[in-house]
Amino acid sequence: MKKILVANRGEIALRIMKSAREMNIKTVAVYSDADRNSPHVKYADEAVCLGPPPSNQSYLLGDKIIKVCQDLGVDGIHPGYGFLSENGDFAEAVEKAGITFIGPKAKSMQIMGDKLSAKEAAKAFDIPLVPGTEGAIEDPEKAKAICQEIGFPVLIKASAGGGGKGMRIVEKEEELEEQIHSAISEAKSAFGNGAVFIEKYVASPRHIEVQVLCDKHGNRVHLFERDCSVQRRHQKVVEEAPSAILSGELRAQMGQKAVDVARSCDYEGAGTVEFIMDEDHNFYFMEMNTRLQVEHPVTEMITGIDLVKEQIKVARGEKLSFSQNDLKIEGHAFEVRVYAENARENFMPDIGKLRVYKRPHGPGVRVDDGFEQGMDIPIHYDPMISKLVTYGKNREEARMRMIRACEDYQIVGLTTTLDFGKFVMQHPAFISGDFDTHFVQKHFSPDLLDRQTAGNSEEVAALMAAYLLEKRKQSEVSAAESHGSKRSAWKYNRQ
Repeated sequence: MKKILVANRGEIALRIMKSAREMNIKTVAVYSDADRNSPHVKYADEAVCLGPPPSNQSYLLGDKIIKVCQDLGVDGIHPGYGFLSENGDFAEAVEKAGITFIGPKAKSMQIMGDKLSAKEAAKAFDIPLVPGTEGAIEDPEKAKAICQEIGFPVLIKASAGGGGKGMRIVEKEEELEEQIHSAISEAKSAFGNGAVFIEKYVASPRHIEVQVLCDKHGNRVHLFERDCSVQRRHQKVVEEAPSAILSGELRAQMGQKAVDVARSCDYEGAGTVEFIMDEDHNFYFMEMNTRLQVEHPVTEMITGIDLVKEQIKVARGEKLSFSQNDLKIEGHAFEVRVYAENARENFMPDIGKLRVYKRPHGPGVRVDDGFEQGMDIPIHYDPMISKLVTYGKNREEARMRMIRACEDYQIVGLTTTLDFGKFVMQHPAFISGDFDTHFVQKHFSPDLLDRQTAGNSEEVAALMAAYLLEKRKQSEVSAAESHGSKRSAWKYNRQ
């Protein structure tokens, strides 16, 4: 493989190209008119404009991308994440054109791309699943019977969904029919597929995902877990590896189940198996992302494995050069997604020019980005500016390094989530590891950002006092409930 086209933009395109260059592989960039002056375009050996800024007129034009590959003698296509990265039809078309798709086979994508077929495949390998319907459901009466069996609250989810679309939490039976119809309508609009299913709702969940890597020769390993529980609008904003709450035994169990999920769909390449974990540390399979993840750098930091290079090696037909026993966790890493968003305004996207843009530096700091000072943030794509990653010999060193990096990162011209990232790192719940996917709802309010100052011990003390008061109230409520009605056998909740 001597030449790769990166069918993506921004920070992930640039990150892939850097690994390719270290492997002595030439790269081809594609870009829209909005990205004409982007760093990934300048960094590549060759670059081709796909069209106007809207992604359906540029980055989603699979046939045009394949034609560019044929014209330029490209050997492989790396899709990055987003856009065409999990499009089985595109992967199949790439292979039919005689070009290597750097990712899993189309069949694996199709199985795991639909949550219902993914659950069916996982079930055959004894993977723990959240109680709920076994298939798509439209009949409200049948849905009611199932919900009565597993107990409210329940979660309605779109089979082809993601990012919280087509998802509804239902607390009471009388709300069920209306919410089913609403979820079906939204799923049809967003994904062209109205299939929805029902699961038991787990109320205080942790979002734990496991990185897997599989070659074409039947070798499969996991590269440990990432905790992605700090989210807004069902989308991750802060990630860490390893999780602060897993024991060695539980880590091994989750890793093996993740490998089993990969085996269930004959997976090849790098993928991520996502689990939801309840307050008793019971874990359940949610879905598999058949691509590189945004948060892959934290795994690279604690394992020393370059996942992009491994993807390319697997695509070339090479065997994995290491076994599960060769892998071990070294240190701790955090990632804060730096978005052009205003956390004070419910994380609404912001637009503007990067009038000042200076990255943080120093030991254990990594910035994956695709912008330079003076550039505009396009309104046509995801508003992520960069991934800010810190590494330390332990969780505390990595956490303090992230606080420092957030302070050192200079961005002027638009509002970013850097102050929110720093807030998370300083919050007692996060420091203690006692948090879940409702961190934002439970602990965050805009006025806390306004009061936040670097190294302000009084502010940290105030947060700690508020946190301890909240925990005391929760303990009192739990004690009162234990003396009241008998607890349900189902206490699992869902994000």
